[in-house]
This record gives sequence, structure tokens and C-alpha cells, in this order.
Amino acid sequence: MSDLPKISIRLDGSIPPRECVELAVAADKAGLSGVWFAENAFARGIWPAAAACAVATKRVHIHVGVFNPFNRHPTMMAMEVGALDELSNGRASISLGAGIMAASSKMGIDAEKPVPALRDALIILRALLNGEEVNYIGQRFSAKKIKLDYKPRSGIPIFLAGRGNLTIKLAGEAADGLLVSNMCSAGYAGRSAELMRSARFGAKNGSAGLVVQYMPCITNGAPLEAFRDAKRIVGEMMPRFWALGQKVSSAKEALLLGTGLSEEEFAEAASDINSGQDPADVLDERYATTFSLYGTPEECLALARRYKAAGVDELALTFSGPSAPHEIAAIGKAIEASE
Repeated sequence: MSDLPKISIRLDGSIPPRECVELAVAADKAGLSGVWFAENAFARGIWPAAAACAVATKRVHIHVGVFNPFNRHPTMMAMEVGALDELSNGRASISLGAGIMAASSKMGIDAEKPVPALRDALIILRALLNGEEVNYIGQRFSAKKIKLDYKPRSGIPIFLAGRGNLTIKLAGEAADGLLVSNMCSAGYAGRSAELMRSARFGAKNGSAGLVVQYMPCITNGAPLEAFRDAKRIVGEMMPRFWALGQKVSSAKEALLLGTGLSEEEFAEAASDINSGQDPADVLDERYATTFSLYGTPEECLALARRYKAAGVDELALTFSGPSAPHEIAAIGKAIEASE
């Protein structure tokens, strides 16, 4: 068994569809595992890019999400991902999550108590993708005698994204795995993996379930430059995630567990970045090594091994800038050399 997690790439609505295709093709040629799409509120929808990537590639898995049932009913999710799976010749999966409550409120959508809504969505989506007629009345979402007009491939994987204990347990009970966000420590990812798999065992699900984590990656032959770029990318995310941590205890735990960073240090760093200071000057090595992969391709893989040891099965890496296709190719060569 390899001591490396599977390595994939992450794409989102900030990236134009044609660029998504370029990066997906690079991942396909590099021998990476998959392409994970993350749809963010009010950015580009990811379905056009995902469909184009499915046609342009031959072997990478095409994972779409993270969709929430409050603005996309689970029957619509089933219609869409089933068609994408046909287009990709059986390489598709889908991820669900509660979404960002602030974005939902802007649309006048009540996204309170997300766990019952996610459970309803998983039940409806799973049954439809299994080709069943669904007659289900849930707490938040229902499907009354609905069956897809075509037969999708049985067993299209469904992942659940989230940080809270109830959501993580639900991932073990009713989904095929857990999707862990950016800015989550290896310690937190490992704790989440253990909780998810414990719930899965209790629900008598056959497999262990997969844990996939988002992470930025910066790789080049100039270690100091990669280090400073990593701190800037982490610093760009820090204030937003720290603000979330003040409202959601699990988000704060994700930032701190096992990192050696104190709340005071994190708060001071986030404040300095908010004031306009360069994250490359504000942050030290702990932030870069905890929340990114950086350095030479071999150094990036060495950092990735910590996540496999913690219980993470796959890393979905974000590569940025004009050198991204070359960085993806370099990571692929390093993986091949390590096997």
C-alpha cells in the first residue's frame, strides 16, 4: 500500500471554463486521480466546465459539487450528475454540503438546521441514481413518486462536505465519503476521518469510506520563492476562515488542532493581514506547512504523506497562475518516480 494519498486537482468558479479544461487535460496526462470542482455562490456555475473536461479527458474522475439542496433540489442533482456520468463514461461523482448561510440568506433561502436537509437530499439522490422510483416525504425535501426517465449507472459516488460532528457522522452513515475543506489541519482531518469511519461502521456500511481534502500546492525549483508564495496563498484565506472560526467552533478547531498555533497567534496574524501587511512577512513556516504543500515536487509529496498517515485518502490540490499546467506535470512525474 502506498504511503501517498491519491493526488487530484481542484477547480472552481473563479477559473474560466477553457482554463479548467487545460488544467484537467494536464492532470489527465500527468496520471493524477481526478478533478474536483467546487461551485461557489455567485461565481461561474461549474457544469459547463465539468462537461467540457469530461469530453476532453480520458481517465481522470470528474467530481462535481459542492452543491446544496437549498438552491438545487436533489432531483435536479440526480438528473445532472447522471447525465455527466454518461458523458464521462462512468467517471463522475457528486458532493453535497450545506452551503454558505450568508449566501443563502441573500437569496431569501432558509438554510437553518442543515443536517436534516442533507439527510433528505442524500436519501432522494441515492435512490434516484439507483434507478428507483422515490416516494419520500422528508423534513425539508421530498420526492413524490419520482423516477428518472433514463437509467443511470448504479453506484455513482456521493460525498458529503462539512466540519460539524453531525455532518461528519452523516457522511459515514449515508454517503460514500467526506470532503474536507481548505484550511483544515492534518490533525483535524484525521479526527474527522476517524469519526466518519466510526459512524460508517455503526451503520454497517461495507467500505471504510473515503476522505478527500482540499489544499493549495505551490511547486517549483526555487524553495524560498515557493515558501513565500505558499504563505501568500494561505494568508489570502486566513482572515475569512478565522472570521468563520469566531462563529463556528468546528471551524476554529479545524484551524488549530495539532498545529502548535495558539488562538492569540492566529488572531494577531489575521489582523495583520487584514491591515494590509504582506502574508509572506507575517506568517511563519507553521502556517505554510499546515495549510499547503510547497517546495520541490518531492517536498510537496513529503508533506502529502502526513495526510495519508492521518487518514486522508486523496488530496485535491489547487494550482494557480500561468505555471499551473507545468506544476501539475511535475507533481505527476514525482509520483511516478516514487512508485
